[in-house]
Amino acid sequence: MPAVLSQSAVSVSNNGPSITIDLLPDELWWGGTVSDGRYMPFGDAPFARNLSTAGTSDNLIPTASNQSAPLLVSTKGRYLWSEGTFVFSFEHGTLHANCTSPDGQIVIVQTDGNLREAYLAASRNHFPASQRTPAMEMLTKPQYNTWIEMPYQPTQDKVLNYAHTILDTGMPAGTIMIDDKWCPDYGDWTFDRSAFPDPQSMIGHLHNLGFHVMLWLVPFVSPDSATFRDLEAKGLLLRDHTGDTAVRRWWNGLSALLDLSNPDTIAWLSDSLDSLRALGVDGFKFDGADFYDFHDDDRPHHALTPAEYCERWASIGLDYPFNEFRACWRMGGQPLAQRLKDKPPLWTDDGIGALVPELLAQSMIGHPFTCPDMIGGGEVNDADHVGNDQEFFVRYAQIAALSPMMQFSVSPSRVLDDDHLSAVNTALRIRDEHMPLIEELAQYAAETGEPIMRPMAYHYDGFDKVNDQFLLGDKLIVAPVTEQGVSKRRVAIPHGTWLSDLGERIVGPTTITTPVDIERIPRFRKVE
Repeated sequence: MPAVLSQSAVSVSNNGPSITIDLLPDELWWGGTVSDGRYMPFGDAPFARNLSTAGTSDNLIPTASNQSAPLLVSTKGRYLWSEGTFVFSFEHGTLHANCTSPDGQIVIVQTDGNLREAYLAASRNHFPASQRTPAMEMLTKPQYNTWIEMPYQPTQDKVLNYAHTILDTGMPAGTIMIDDKWCPDYGDWTFDRSAFPDPQSMIGHLHNLGFHVMLWLVPFVSPDSATFRDLEAKGLLLRDHTGDTAVRRWWNGLSALLDLSNPDTIAWLSDSLDSLRALGVDGFKFDGADFYDFHDDDRPHHALTPAEYCERWASIGLDYPFNEFRACWRMGGQPLAQRLKDKPPLWTDDGIGALVPELLAQSMIGHPFTCPDMIGGGEVNDADHVGNDQEFFVRYAQIAALSPMMQFSVSPSRVLDDDHLSAVNTALRIRDEHMPLIEELAQYAAETGEPIMRPMAYHYDGFDKVNDQFLLGDKLIVAPVTEQGVSKRRVAIPHGTWLSDLGERIVGPTTITTPVDIERIPRFRKVE
């Protein structure tokens, strides 16, 4: 058990315990919220983040739209853990953190090791591995989501045509996620029979083709619907500070929210999902439940905070091996598939440039089973532009190909010419070649909590700021391309002898420049 630093460093304020520590020489930190991945590691420049929860319309927490955790881990073997939401900042060589949850506590733990030892100590102490993975088929085969291909308009015929197109162009069967508007109203989790006249037959056909089937859902209920009236009468909807049913604005308009603190609400939702499972549905994409959906002054059945509301939603997914989450609080070490938030189809730091840093950030707060957003970008406002830049689509697919999970939406054969489609198929073949390693690392993650994707600094000192390449395990470097129109890229190589995918032997530590034609994903395997 690692030693805890002296609690004399902890002072108590009206907002809860706080702590200020001096940074060690060259000490850098990972953690907090995944959306800050491009700023990680922290410590050598001023940075502040509020991971508290605010429920007013003028004080939303944008970082709550992806995974977050009350954890910071240091390259010098330390970690910080808060028992609730917290605010932290780096400035003038210090780290200051303040727990904003009632009766919260912050601890700083010192290990004898490095970033890896700090992470593993935090995992053992606060989010131990569950010994389970999500459904392995979500890792071993691609995922296909209808969102960008048919936004708000999935139908039985469109979904079946989508599946046949995937197979007809030589891509493998995998998991099909039928996204928004497969149901008549939000909260009415039954198939809209005007769009899906025979869903059981459709699901059976998809299974026969080799696909698994997942459905999108949210904790929202359309107002003035039959489901709304039924749930309101039973007291299963969240109430606001006045005691009236809360109606909140989200990206699809205005809806009521399920009261996830009420066991009867959970039982009602479980019954709805069990009915879908009886039709053959394999699992669910759990969307929504962001921090800002729940307000601090709401009046739930049992007391909850906004963060706990998010955590309750994620806990429902534990009953379904086929699951996916975008917004999540804590839940590290659990068998949940965690997707990055929607990305625009842009060569920018918040587009393709965010993928590797944010995937690494997911890993460093306890989520090994990670997935980039849909290949080409999942921002629905940019749906008409996904695939217009064929080079971008290919480079995005290459990052996803060696991530723990990869997810398509736009059908590659619809938007790519022969050369670029060939490059995507090459990425799929490369993924297949590395699938034994990915499967091994996934099982190891379930047993130990160790991430699948790891920052270079996780195993190699002196590579603390390298966040445009990553390790699969401890002996395979992946250095994908994230810049437009380049023919070469630089790769940082640690100590030891490494064999590249081109057959070159490289002795580190060194930095090399390597060619990156459109079909190449630079890879380097440690051989000594």
